[in-house]
Amino acid sequence: MLKSKTELIFSSSKRALNEVGTQRKLTLDCAPSHTAVKGNKLVRQGSSRPFIGAGPGETGPRNGGEDHHVTFYFQLAYFWYLFLEPRYCLSETILILTLVVRIDSKLHHQWNDSDNGVLDEDSLRDFLWNEYEQTESKACNIVTKKEWEHLVDIDNEWKADASIKATLESAKLDKMYWEKYFRNLNPSNFKDINLRRQIVKLSRLGNSALDDDELAKLTNITNKMTEIYSTAKVCPPDFPECNLDEEGLPLEPDLINIMAKPGLFEDHQYIWKEWHQASGANMKELFRQYVELSNKAARANGFHDKGAMWRSEYECENFEEDMKNLWMQVRPLYNELHKYVLNSLMKKFDEEIMTNETLIPAHVLGNMWAQSWLNIAPLVMPFPNETKLDATELFREHNWTVLKMFETADDFYQSLGLESNEMSYNVSGGALIVKPEDRNVVCHASAWDFCDRKDFRIKMCTELNFESFVVIHHEMGHIQYYQLYKYQPYAYRTGANPGFHEAIGDTIALSVSTPSHLYSIGLLNDLRTTEKASINSLMNMALERIAFLPFGYLVDRWRWDVFRGDVSYAGWNRHWWHYRSLHNTNSKSRSIPFRETIQKIKAPVERNDEYDFDPGAKFHVASDSQYISYFFAHILEFQLHRALCIAAGEYNPKKPKKKPLHMCDIYKSKAAGKRLRRGLLLGASVHWKKVLQKITGETTLSARAILEYFQPLFAYLIQENQKTDQVVQQDT
Repeated sequence: MLKSKTELIFSSSKRALNEVGTQRKLTLDCAPSHTAVKGNKLVRQGSSRPFIGAGPGETGPRNGGEDHHVTFYFQLAYFWYLFLEPRYCLSETILILTLVVRIDSKLHHQWNDSDNGVLDEDSLRDFLWNEYEQTESKACNIVTKKEWEHLVDIDNEWKADASIKATLESAKLDKMYWEKYFRNLNPSNFKDINLRRQIVKLSRLGNSALDDDELAKLTNITNKMTEIYSTAKVCPPDFPECNLDEEGLPLEPDLINIMAKPGLFEDHQYIWKEWHQASGANMKELFRQYVELSNKAARANGFHDKGAMWRSEYECENFEEDMKNLWMQVRPLYNELHKYVLNSLMKKFDEEIMTNETLIPAHVLGNMWAQSWLNIAPLVMPFPNETKLDATELFREHNWTVLKMFETADDFYQSLGLESNEMSYNVSGGALIVKPEDRNVVCHASAWDFCDRKDFRIKMCTELNFESFVVIHHEMGHIQYYQLYKYQPYAYRTGANPGFHEAIGDTIALSVSTPSHLYSIGLLNDLRTTEKASINSLMNMALERIAFLPFGYLVDRWRWDVFRGDVSYAGWNRHWWHYRSLHNTNSKSRSIPFRETIQKIKAPVERNDEYDFDPGAKFHVASDSQYISYFFAHILEFQLHRALCIAAGEYNPKKPKKKPLHMCDIYKSKAAGKRLRRGLLLGASVHWKKVLQKITGETTLSARAILEYFQPLFAYLIQENQKTDQVVQQDT
């Protein structure tokens, strides 16, 4: 069989070569040429790369409907056409091609078995490491480049079309491999544990399981929702009748900066209302179509709905229940923080807050989505007369630049003995770290892996403030993860689960936020601290990390209910506010669990169920991005931080008061970096609990570390809230 196939291919190729040679008027006079060099280079690659990915004259992936050998024949003919020049002899090139088409026993087995889409264990291993690895990496690189080009020039229709086209072409390739090899593979038929795990992952095709027209429609819908979000503008509060195109304010940085100024409640209410109208309300119908097509894709992958497909990435049978249990563990801390902030605001702004309410209006918390309350810190700080640590002001005092912020963040990772992240903020290499003035871009910060093991970039409209400084460390956590697992097989080049990817940079940020670290990088001249200053520091952290937890939990709780069909289209917005406040919802199902309020905030203005779509005012909802990963990550980061601090000798859990966990800085600890490295190198090659064990020695995600971190503040909040309750009772 091997001999006859080799002869068939060679004879067919020779006929094609003769035809092309005749057209190009070839001579038979052999002379040394760079063709031979190219041929030798290709031969030296052997079977380490598939023919379609070898050399600069790539022919692209096979079409799933063509016979392997016919396709190979055309590839050889095309190779000849690409490399041949009239002065090169036919016999020389045929000799090179003879070497190129040599077929070893592994390829022989692969051809025999894969004609019916069935591969034995050795053939599958060879196929995944060679053809699949190279072809998918190349396709991923193309798609990522086109998507990047679109998002950094969001109004360019040509780039938008190119991005969609690349996505659809990549999806065709994914679907071809899926239908021919992976769809019906039974992992239990393979002895190799590594192969079994890859099969499980590759058997999930995602949205590409849709037919071409439906996938194109879904891609267009998602791009349109992202475009609506990214280009939405609002007239200034003092000029509500402005020309939106010329005078309207975009979300970043203008609206975010206005919302960040504490106490301007009238302006904040106006901006909140107008932003939700300009973004979410304009995509409600698109989101309905998105849900229908996303669920159809999920069913094609063997799942009940899109939410179930998302949750499968965590490899936990009871993932919803696990997340609920984690929320229940941290809810007492959140409730005490919420109560303290509400009481503090009511003391200062009685009329705006309304004393008979137990809910906080969403617009008074310094953030468009009330997911971070850090900007109202001056209004709720426990000890306002204590010396304030304003890192943003320190940046200005020390003449820092955006580039300096990136370089300092990169230095942190390298101080742990980890990889340099320099390429990720290299503007000449393609990175975007400041908002351009000549075009609209999607400013939402993100880290990018271009699938070629060398190109990793950050896209961010950086501001010279401490919030951006923290975000830079977060995005570099992604970049570091990309670099450390880049030599894993293609199916494993991702995080242990989506939450792990989000947690790495945030773990580093816990050290970055300490006074000791600000001292280490030259922003502080003095390290003296007091117990009151320590409580203030913890309050700052809680206003960001603890305030976020219910929002991080509820976004996907809402989407899971929508994907499942537990709530009707007419009740979508009411259901959103059910999770955020105490409002009821008209649901099709009476069996929805956990009907309690989560975030305990309320909309600042009345909502209209027919027209409003407030979830769409959040980027991740508009852009088809999971959000429970952030909730998972916010719990995980403290667990990782605790383990790394112990490894660095910066924290002793048996003597927590000697050096509290919240004061730990792992900067320059090679021991901490070694622990982190050995977990991140694994990518998705093992269950995330094994990665957790590599870093922390534990196998269960737990809220113990986050509660340990905030314990001094928790005790303070309970005490202060009890005092307030006593005063209220006395007044009553």
